[in-house]
Amino acid sequence: MSSQPQPSASDALIQIRGLSTVLNGKTIFAGVDLDIPRGGITAIMGPSGTGKTTLIRHITGQLAPDAGEIIVDGKNVARIGREALFALREKIGYLFQNSALLTDFSVFENVAFPLRQHLRLPEELVRNIVLTKLQAVGLRGAADLMPNELSGGMIRRVALARAIVRDPMLIIYDEPFVGLDPIALNQILKLIRTLNQTLGITSILVAHELAAVSKVADQIYLLAGGKIAAHGSPEELGRGETPWTKQFFTGEADGPVPFHYPAPDYATQLGLA
Repeated sequence: MSSQPQPSASDALIQIRGLSTVLNGKTIFAGVDLDIPRGGITAIMGPSGTGKTTLIRHITGQLAPDAGEIIVDGKNVARIGREALFALREKIGYLFQNSALLTDFSVFENVAFPLRQHLRLPEELVRNIVLTKLQAVGLRGAADLMPNELSGGMIRRVALARAIVRDPMLIIYDEPFVGLDPIALNQILKLIRTLNQTLGITSILVAHELAAVSKVADQIYLLAGGKIAAHGSPEELGRGETPWTKQFFTGEADGPVPFHYPAPDYATQLGLA
C-alpha cells in the first residue's frame, strides 16, 4: 500500500472520513477514508460488488451513509439542504457507461440539452458553447448527425462533450473504456487527460482496466471487503505487492476474493459421502 501523504483540506475537492454503509444486511463500507485531490485524476477500482457505484452515489448525495462524512467542495453532502445539494450536483458532470445519448436528438441537441434544461441562454450563446465543446472532443463536424450514425467511440465523445458543457468542477466517468476499440480507447484516454489539464477539472474514473487507467490516473483506490485494500500510483499497485492487488490485477481465481460462493460440502450434496 502506498505511503504517500493524503492531500490537505485545501487541495482535496472530496474528503471522505469514516464512511460506513450497510445495504440489505451487507456491509459495503466499514470505516473508509479517502481523498480526491483537486485537479487530479483518481481511479476507483475493485472486484464487482465492492461498492464502487455506491461510493459515487454517496459523493453525489443520492445515498446517505450510516456513519461518516462525505465533504465535497467544503460541503457535507449528507447534511446540506435540498437546494444546496442540487446546486452542488450542477457542478458535477457524469459520463454514463452506456453514454445515455437521447436517440431522437442530434449530436448538437444532445450536447445542448443540459443548457436548455437548466439555463436561460440566448440561442447564439448556446450554439457557441456547444460548438466549442464539440470542437474539444473533435466532433464539431458531426453536430448535425444522429446517434445511430455514430461509431461507439464517437458516441462516447459526444457524451463527454455533454458532460463538460457546463464547465463542471468534477467529472465522474463510469466505466468509460468498456466496448471501445484500441483507436477509440486511445482517443478517450487522451481527451480525459487533456480536459483535466486544460480545464482544471477533477476527475474520478470507475474502471476495471489497469492498462488504460495507468495511462491517465494520478492515483488509484482499490476497494475490497468494505475497506481500502490498496492505495497508490498505478505503478505501485500494478506491482501486485499485496494479496488484493496481486489477485485483482492478475485475475487469479485464488485469493482474498473467493471464486466459489459459500456452499455445502460438494460430495455430501451430490450424495457421494
